[in-house]
Amino acid sequence: MRVPAGLMISAPASGTGKTTLMLGLLAAFRARGLTVQPFKSGPDYIDPAFHRVASGRASVNLDSWAMGADRIGGLIGTAEGADLILAEGSMGLFDGVARPGECGTGASADMAALTGWPVVLVLDVSGQAQSAAAVALGFARMRADVALAGVVLNRVASPRHEALVRSGMEAAGIRVFGALPRRATIEMPERHLGLVQAEETPDLDRITTEAGRFIADNIDLDALRSAARPTRLMPATPLPVRPPGQRIALARDQAFSFVYPHLLEGWRRAGAEILPFSPLADQAPDPTADCCWLPGGYPELHGGRLAAAACFRAGLLGFGQTRPVHGECGGYMVMGAAIIDKAGVSHEMAGLLGLVTSYAARRMHLGYRLAELGADMPGYAAGARLRGHEFHYSTIVSQPDMALARVTDATGEAVPETGSRRGLATGTFFHLIAEAT
Repeated sequence: MRVPAGLMISAPASGTGKTTLMLGLLAAFRARGLTVQPFKSGPDYIDPAFHRVASGRASVNLDSWAMGADRIGGLIGTAEGADLILAEGSMGLFDGVARPGECGTGASADMAALTGWPVVLVLDVSGQAQSAAAVALGFARMRADVALAGVVLNRVASPRHEALVRSGMEAAGIRVFGALPRRATIEMPERHLGLVQAEETPDLDRITTEAGRFIADNIDLDALRSAARPTRLMPATPLPVRPPGQRIALARDQAFSFVYPHLLEGWRRAGAEILPFSPLADQAPDPTADCCWLPGGYPELHGGRLAAAACFRAGLLGFGQTRPVHGECGGYMVMGAAIIDKAGVSHEMAGLLGLVTSYAARRMHLGYRLAELGADMPGYAAGARLRGHEFHYSTIVSQPDMALARVTDATGEAVPETGSRRGLATGTFFHLIAEAT
């Protein structure tokens, strides 16, 4: 199996322009006739959908905390036949958890070291000039096993500003691939959980096309591509993923969209058939399915529509009497008795579980999760150990059902969001990434 050389697109922190650069590079190389395989380092389920629009290829999450090197190698094998790999990091380059998981802390630097992909560092240079070189130099020297290919200067104020920053980089021996002036027309809209979803961005094609032109005009694409290096990790056939059933009714619309692409592909590889349906369109799960899976998303923004979706709620409740139903985060909340929105209005949900959640008193719940199942859930038996990630602002008002699992964070501390089970219904606040080894 032969996969192309790759680069990691990263930054010192979130909000510095990684996604804009990533989308622009994907679109610019695609416009040149190149096939670029995108990846996302870390547990982000929004960016890969944007990557797919810009590149024309499915983007896959790679996660050093939740995945072993063999699983990561299998996913990298999906790049076979591409001309270049571009992986977008999450948060800052070295930002991860304190204690390693399967093969790292979840930091983008771990993935760069594991794969051998050099880092292109996006620097927000607003408010500084030559001092930006000190930041780049620190990142270049932080870890001997992580190579810095060079930098892209972002939010450059003027030609004079660019010249001053470049002079500092030259003195420090840091390569500059290009400089980007601020341009609001290609910045992505945001929401409380990060970017707005790809399917909620009606002018996404325009944004990606414009981003591609913008990047092509301001970045030395040939130099950047030549900085890519062969993948050090041996690519392989993807490891099997346990599907939750043979015929899976999968909720898919703007309220239920947070599911990792590698899981869906893994289910298909295992021979499962996925039967999508839309709760927002008041559709019930396919009665011929043998299980139902409700992903996360933004159900709190659609509480009224979901409460009024009588066909969906009755169909789901009936389905769950004879076949397993599992929900993750937003899907878990919709399986419960009610969701209270940020205005304090309570919306009746399906009632498969007794869970009541509220956005009226927001509190962030964020981080990796390791769960040891105390009971069966679709695809996994009691005793299985699952790695996942939790990110939401809802609080639990009532959770009367039996706990599904013992759940700990990345430091080994127990968390109260244990998930729930009642009959054939199960749910978790964390999004499953992979089974633990």
